[in-house]
Amino acid sequence: MNEFGRRAQGATVADLGLGNVAVAHWNLDPAQLVEETIELGEGFLTSTGALAVDTGEFTGRSPKDRFVVYDDVTKDTVWWGNVNIKFDSDKFESLYQRMRAYLTGREVYVRDAYACADPEYRLNLRVVTELPWSNMFAYNMFLRPTQEEVLNFAPDWTVICAPGFQADPEVDGTRQHNFAVLNFSRKTILIGGTGYTGEIKKGIFSVLNYVLPQDRGVLSMHCSANIGKEGDTAVFFGLSGTGKTTLSADENRDLIGDDEHGWTDNTVFNFEGGCYAKTIDLTPEKEPQIYKAIKFGAILENIALKDNSTEVDYFNSDKTQNTRVSYPIHHIANAATPSMGGIPKNIFFLTADAFGVLPPISKLTPGQAMYHFISGYTAKVAGTEAGVNEPQTTFSACFGSPFLPLHPTRYAEMLGEKMKKHNVNIWLINTGWSGGPYGVGSRISLKYTRAMITAALNGELDNVATENHPTFGLAMPVECPNVPTEVLNPRATWADANSYDTKAQELAEAFVKNFTQFSDFANEEIMAAAPRVSVNA
Repeated sequence: MNEFGRRAQGATVADLGLGNVAVAHWNLDPAQLVEETIELGEGFLTSTGALAVDTGEFTGRSPKDRFVVYDDVTKDTVWWGNVNIKFDSDKFESLYQRMRAYLTGREVYVRDAYACADPEYRLNLRVVTELPWSNMFAYNMFLRPTQEEVLNFAPDWTVICAPGFQADPEVDGTRQHNFAVLNFSRKTILIGGTGYTGEIKKGIFSVLNYVLPQDRGVLSMHCSANIGKEGDTAVFFGLSGTGKTTLSADENRDLIGDDEHGWTDNTVFNFEGGCYAKTIDLTPEKEPQIYKAIKFGAILENIALKDNSTEVDYFNSDKTQNTRVSYPIHHIANAATPSMGGIPKNIFFLTADAFGVLPPISKLTPGQAMYHFISGYTAKVAGTEAGVNEPQTTFSACFGSPFLPLHPTRYAEMLGEKMKKHNVNIWLINTGWSGGPYGVGSRISLKYTRAMITAALNGELDNVATENHPTFGLAMPVECPNVPTEVLNPRATWADANSYDTKAQELAEAFVKNFTQFSDFANEEIMAAAPRVSVNA
């Protein structure tokens, strides 16, 4: 076995459980992994120095091909269904052995890393990958142990990622040739048939979403977070495309993290050691911190180049709308060290409402906060997915149901308790459309959204008069510094108020219909926060 980098004392390939691999490259640094990637013809350097790769057939996660092993550990705790699909433990063992056979005689890349910036909750990870850039992604996205820590490293969980291995559904029990399977008994994740790196990070996120709430009393959250000069922590919940990464990257505040966090009795801490940002339509004017972070050590996924150059065309979506960049968090100049903050003072629920109904900013009561957290609303717009020709409502419980092994109400209860205990301000922010739905209205200015969030963080909206939204009952400020007054009430931005009312009713009905699956759990305070749906006589 050839060895590069450092590894735990006494650690061998046998410890990986993989048998006779040809070479195990252990903890290579980013420069070595870039070199390996280029030599294999798997990527190239762009004009910024960032490594560009293509993830192949899959340019995003495949939720229908994510499985959880059903056994004595998980049978009574996991929220089984369309999100957490049962996988037979015997099939897992068979699949594991077939992956071992596939990797026999091949080179692999081994990464020792960990999750959770708060040392009390640290989870040690060993990530074994077929491709060097997959291993570099793990370096970017997870926390990086010191050289001394590596020498005495013992993993709690292992991830094996082999994009070239394709499952046989009839033999392996998968839906198709790609898969991501979590085994909580063996503390192992198997990923195959897909090169999309997000499966690695979201696999570990799912593990933490299972372990931390149950075993440690920590609320795990799909959110970004930052901290102000006075030590005030802010948290941003939202589904992909709503602005979590963009809005938490604020030059006036230190970034705690852009995607995954835990909330303890005393802290909010980052699970990760890097950022994974969308790059479609990226400009230095709109998102300067992300733009500057794309340099040597960053990995660009599925991007296109401008003609006859190595310059990235961020506006090109020929391969996918989901173009991405991963980079270690220290690429952000004002990243918090360590990646931790105190109890949040403000929480923002982000939604990209493509129907132009929800106000750009509104303050929520505790009941409304719970209702909208459980709902987890945003909207897909035309062109982002095949078959989407007009805006479509999307509800994802807790703003991250694809990654929740436990029932959503478990997380909602924990959030509700913490919000009330610490008297946290909860704001609903619409980063979507104004003046009409997608195709008629226009996207709310990022400049205005930033101004509204800044005003909320500075306490400038605490004593401002509000008016209630007639359908959703949300308290809308009637004025906000650096934002035109006419923008704040969405109904006033539409050319036809009656058309707005009709669309608002349509969206309200979608909310109410979606919430029926949770109504047995919800108390009177939460149910009273539902939007008002007109009943036609």
